[in-house]
Amino acid sequence: MKLWEKDFEINSEIERFTVGRDREMDLYLAPYDVLGSMAHITMLQSIGLLGNEELPVLLKELRTIYEQCQKGEFTIEEGIEDVHSQVELMLTRKLGDMGKKIHSGRSRNDQVLLDLKLFTRHQLQLVAEAVKDLFEQLIQKSNQYKDVLMPGYTHLQVAMPSSFGLWFGAYAESLCDDMLFLQAAYRMTNRNPLGSAAGYGSSFPLNRQMTTDLLGFDTMDYNVVYAQMGRGKTERNVAFALATIAGTMAKLAFDACLFNSQNFGFVKLPKECTTGSSIMPHKKNPDVFELIRAKSNKLQALPQQVTLIMNNLPCGYFRDLQIIKEVFLPAFDELLDCLRMTAYIINRIEVNTHILDDSRYDPMFSVEEVNRLAAEGIPFRDAYKKVGLDIEAGKFVPNKDIHHTHEGSIGNLCNDRIEALMSETFRQFGFERVEQAEQALLNEE
Repeated sequence: MKLWEKDFEINSEIERFTVGRDREMDLYLAPYDVLGSMAHITMLQSIGLLGNEELPVLLKELRTIYEQCQKGEFTIEEGIEDVHSQVELMLTRKLGDMGKKIHSGRSRNDQVLLDLKLFTRHQLQLVAEAVKDLFEQLIQKSNQYKDVLMPGYTHLQVAMPSSFGLWFGAYAESLCDDMLFLQAAYRMTNRNPLGSAAGYGSSFPLNRQMTTDLLGFDTMDYNVVYAQMGRGKTERNVAFALATIAGTMAKLAFDACLFNSQNFGFVKLPKECTTGSSIMPHKKNPDVFELIRAKSNKLQALPQQVTLIMNNLPCGYFRDLQIIKEVFLPAFDELLDCLRMTAYIINRIEVNTHILDDSRYDPMFSVEEVNRLAAEGIPFRDAYKKVGLDIEAGKFVPNKDIHHTHEGSIGNLCNDRIEALMSETFRQFGFERVEQAEQALLNEE
């Protein structure tokens, strides 16, 4: 079934090529297509394009289709072009010509725009919740091991004293910044394109504010041409938000792989969270972090993929945009899997509390000694030279009792402030309003 079909049949090879993976990708969008149709027909009834007695019948059937989507029972039949066609076909089979009325005032262009916005909005909520869960695991570990010192590195050389409080807490605060990116992406996503039709509006007196309110959007994409131009741009902006989270996880995974190795021995993964070697019986490999690192690095390429597909297109709709779905829609599942697995492993990671028993790390206290001498009145450069010469002569004896007090240092992590920042950023998403709007559509009156 093709919504645009007339009195000729398209070449089968052309159809295969142009449909591509749309049936597969549209399964991601199915429940959101139904939600959008429910809001749209409610609006159509309010402007007289749908009868009062028709609306409850259509809504009831759409709720049934939505339940099928939620149960994983919804399919797009062979020969059906996309999710929009499948939903309309199911309604028409059940309700006859009444089912054909749901497309008034819409184009597949604004229909898929809406589906993508609703899908992305929901996925961003899941990502935000998963980021917050990982954040909480990192903060908990930071507080638990705040007094356990470890070497800090520059150039992969032992540098200055750090702590597990700082290490875990650094990644927690990084996620706070990532959450700000995510919130900006959510704000740009949470705008209603419905009513823009093919990108130039409709002669029907559509009530776009009504569908905006029914679907829980913050506002709408006002200009109908811009609404269509937003296709691709929305995905690119969201992809940048996903990529910044992936960047934090990739760096954390690299650290964990390094620190888990025998040459470092700073952390240890539970044996049940490692894999073995087919030839070396002693191996316990951190494959989970290696795969998190690889998948996170792959996700960081997503903005460039989206950009290269849509970057040289003028305004208006083009079929090129279909290909974005293939890289964009599955990305959420991959990121969510990495976030949840990282949180799982961080919760179970074991910390070596006796790293500094090894004398190879003694030089990291050299700056502490220079600062102590400077505080006693010795010029800093003279203190620096004295400590350097003592190290070269093998006479340096470190004082490991250190006291850092300024904000964000070993002795003053500011984790309470970091937690407050994350909490406030998460609150500002306003997920409750969206959930209430969607439930109001789905609940029978």
